[in-house]
Amino acid sequence: MSLPKVPQHLAWHETLELHELVSLQTGQLIACKQKLPTLADEGLQTLFRAAIQTLEQNLNELLAYYPEAPAASRNKNAELPVLEAGQLLAFAKTAVRSYACALTETATPRLRATFVKHLLRAVEFHAKVFNRMYADGAYPAYDLKELLENDAANARAALSLE
Repeated sequence: MSLPKVPQHLAWHETLELHELVSLQTGQLIACKQKLPTLADEGLQTLFRAAIQTLEQNLNELLAYYPEAPAASRNKNAELPVLEAGQLLAFAKTAVRSYACALTETATPRLRATFVKHLLRAVEFHAKVFNRMYADGAYPAYDLKELLENDAANARAALSLE
């Protein structure tokens, strides 16, 4: 039995995961590059340089997959992303995931109730941040082509920062 022919592009679900990873790492790369010059501790500077090197390597490798995304093109000139809003959105997503995972490990009813309360707050906060970014045109969630173009442009801008 032969396997079905594999399309010459990424699947939609993996393209969306790719988007999430590029978006998250772009924001972190910008934050690290902006923070590095302000650090006095040499050990922390070394860690930040290592983080920057790893993030740059990751982004370059991930961007190589963008031409394989379904119906996407990347010819847009980039400006720096709305760093603060993007970081809040990434934080909100991480909080939702972290509380959801913590709930599966919680045996104490009082602590579980607190985690549930915090999870609901995190979900509400994520919605606020997302809705603001969407309304401002900073997160084109319903336009995959524009979403991926923005990702690539933002990542390239982050990679070009000194």
